[in-house]
Amino acid sequence: MKKCVSFFLLVFPCIGYTCASTQGLSHRNLSFASYYGDHMVLQKAPKRANIWGYASRVSEIVRISLDATPLGTARSRMGPSPGTNVWSFQLPETAPGGPHTLTAETSQEKITLSDVMFGDVWICSGQSNMQFTLNMAFNASDEMADAENHPNIRVFTVTLGGSSTPQYDLLSVEETWSVPSNESLGHSPWSYFSGVCWLYGKYLSSTLKYPIGLLATSYGGTRVELWSSLDALKKCNMDSNTLRVGTNSKQDHDAMGFSSLWNAMVRPLVNMTIYGTIWYQGESNRHADTGVSTYDCTFPAMIDDWRMKFSQGSRSQTSDVFPFGFVQLAPYRNNDTITTGFTDIRWHQTADYGYVPNARMKNTFMAVAMDLPDFSSPYTGIHPRDKQDVAQRLCTEGLAVAYNQTEMVNLRGPFPAAFRVPSVDNRTLVVTYNNQPMGIEIRSNDGFEVCCIQTPTTDVSTYCALSDDVWRPAPIQTSDTTSVTLYYGQACNSKEKPSIGAIRYAWRESPCQFKKCAVYNKIMLPPQHYITSVLSVQRIPIQNMLK
Repeated sequence: MKKCVSFFLLVFPCIGYTCASTQGLSHRNLSFASYYGDHMVLQKAPKRANIWGYASRVSEIVRISLDATPLGTARSRMGPSPGTNVWSFQLPETAPGGPHTLTAETSQEKITLSDVMFGDVWICSGQSNMQFTLNMAFNASDEMADAENHPNIRVFTVTLGGSSTPQYDLLSVEETWSVPSNESLGHSPWSYFSGVCWLYGKYLSSTLKYPIGLLATSYGGTRVELWSSLDALKKCNMDSNTLRVGTNSKQDHDAMGFSSLWNAMVRPLVNMTIYGTIWYQGESNRHADTGVSTYDCTFPAMIDDWRMKFSQGSRSQTSDVFPFGFVQLAPYRNNDTITTGFTDIRWHQTADYGYVPNARMKNTFMAVAMDLPDFSSPYTGIHPRDKQDVAQRLCTEGLAVAYNQTEMVNLRGPFPAAFRVPSVDNRTLVVTYNNQPMGIEIRSNDGFEVCCIQTPTTDVSTYCALSDDVWRPAPIQTSDTTSVTLYYGQACNSKEKPSIGAIRYAWRESPCQFKKCAVYNKIMLPPQHYITSVLSVQRIPIQNMLK
């Protein structure tokens, strides 16, 4: 390991309308920032991990060493407020593994982090389904007992709380970096540790065979606007008049104000080098008065902004297009007639493409969960207990997108690649799926619907968005290993609307019972839900259908 004599500058810009606050920064002695500690994981090579902390005075020389090998020095300087002095250092590229001992010392003080691993660092964020703890999930006792078999995974949890101004360090830590155990994974419901976050990390580590650091920062009942900086919200034409305090009849999360969770629970982390993020959120944005119509802007804009700010804060060690995975919303109520709310958010989660990655949301991946209801959940149906399937699907997609493991592409859910109306007028539509060398499996004939139009020149995107009344069932008539044939004879049977103009699939809040939607691949992964024109052989997303 070569000696490193360079240091990086902590990013202390003014963000949005105000400069960042130093609330809680009362450090005077030599110390690391709040999210560095024993048992932690730092980002491995080829990236360089950033570390920083506090010093007793300005211009103090801080010597950094790893396993007693000197790496270089950093000079402390005035931090974001008078009386707060900070130092920072960029470690050399370090291979995955450990344990290591990391030391910072001055002429008068010495601090040490022990049992430090190098691997990939993932942030896990969102609302209650990400906060949902492992001890609340199905098979919790078995999962807890298995924890000791994964000592190279380390976990950390941020304390719930918001701030009206961007913070440079965490206001509080709920769970310091910990080795997996019954206590560190099963402290108490809704505290730590996140079930989806842990299971994703476990499945990922089992494949990658090196350490994984999981940093959970989530808050139940919260909208995407709370997790977005003012810079991101402005991208969606939200000005100072729009960014007002929201209301919530049952909880006071929105009363913290837009950007409050970005300020307190995400912004402090930007100087750390990370590999990627996973996200589970959207339920609180599903209503007309809680941002459903703008989610196709606010969610992608938040991703862009996080990427930019983490890259800037880490001096480009965190990629400015770091992998961002998310869960497409699971079902809620046992009612197969609801076609708004969750369906709109699922569509907007993909920036209205219906799939990711796409031109607007590059290097993103998605776990489809619309076929994983848990209507009898004691935490209500909006909080399904099956986090294993969710995390496994996230892992499969993550390995394909975030780690470029091409062999995983063919394991992803079936992708509807083309639509074809046979030349013979038998009132059928053929949907062809790609990336399925083992073939597809049909578990139900229902779930497809068509919008019938008068002529091929009809404005499909306008007409088919009028109401649910224009959509009619088109059941599966036949299928083979790569396609399904839908019969729309009963749907488009009037002289006024004899032609098929558009198709949608699984367009319900709760489209099916557990793993009983129509189409799967041979390892039981479903396609995403979608809505699209069929006036071309190729798939054409209807961008404006739900505006």
